[in-house]
Amino acid sequence: MESLHEEPTAHLDPEDRMSSSTAHVTTDTLEIPDGRLHYEVRGRGPLVALVAAPMDAGAFAPLADLLAAEHTVLTTDPRGIGRSVLHDPHQDSTPQLRAEDVSRLLAHLDAGPAAVFGSSGGAVTVLALAEAHPEQVHTVVAHEPPLLGLLDDRAELLAREDDMIATYLAGDRLGAGRKFLANADIHLPEELVQGMFGGEPEPQAAADEHFQYVHMIRGTTRFRPDVAALRAGPTRVVVGLGATSTGQVCDRTSRALAAALGGAPTMFPGGHIGFVEDPPAFATRLREVLAHD
Repeated sequence: MESLHEEPTAHLDPEDRMSSSTAHVTTDTLEIPDGRLHYEVRGRGPLVALVAAPMDAGAFAPLADLLAAEHTVLTTDPRGIGRSVLHDPHQDSTPQLRAEDVSRLLAHLDAGPAAVFGSSGGAVTVLALAEAHPEQVHTVVAHEPPLLGLLDDRAELLAREDDMIATYLAGDRLGAGRKFLANADIHLPEELVQGMFGGEPEPQAAADEHFQYVHMIRGTTRFRPDVAALRAGPTRVVVGLGATSTGQVCDRTSRALAAALGGAPTMFPGGHIGFVEDPPAFATRLREVLAHD
């Protein structure tokens, strides 16, 4: 499952950023009933929204720049993360609430129906969006959604998740990070683990991490998609899976969701955050998937 600390560029200042592909980035905010959403738009053409949780819009910047050659690309910080501020910072972030946020952004831009790509917690968001607002999205790509409730060993996995959160709340950031990776069956070199979870993060990263552990993880992993509604609805639902994610928990959840929907996962290059690891290869594959209606 995607961590805030797997993407070192997640908090770059996006103001008036010019990409290597010369796509101009427009940044703005949208007031919502319980807060304010930060969002970014680049490019022109059919609308594609890139949605993550807990990562913010910066994680998608290289991929968005590439897609902007032929698409209008929307990215956003999810509620309670980065520049998307809630009036009540102690409010939980559920997939349903995040789906409503994306729905409001799509309506605000008035450029749909859209294709929507979601990664990790964002993949759960876009599944909730397809359930609640199928008229706004013609295609949803849910890349490695951590839907633990779909697995036979969900009780054990959710108990381990609760233990991880308790470890974090006890002040053991490194221990919680180790449990996060172990629970996801992601194996990394020790120096990388220390770099991700050792020491003290910058204030915004620390606030985002706290929000992730306390207000986001449980609601995301416990979400149960309405498979019957997704199968019967008008939205094309694609379950994405990283080619190098074999054996990880999100490999299992992605295959379980795809099977429940009556198919197999669609393979993408890289692992859980393949769009960060190799944006050009990922953009090529995403274009292929979006073109295949």
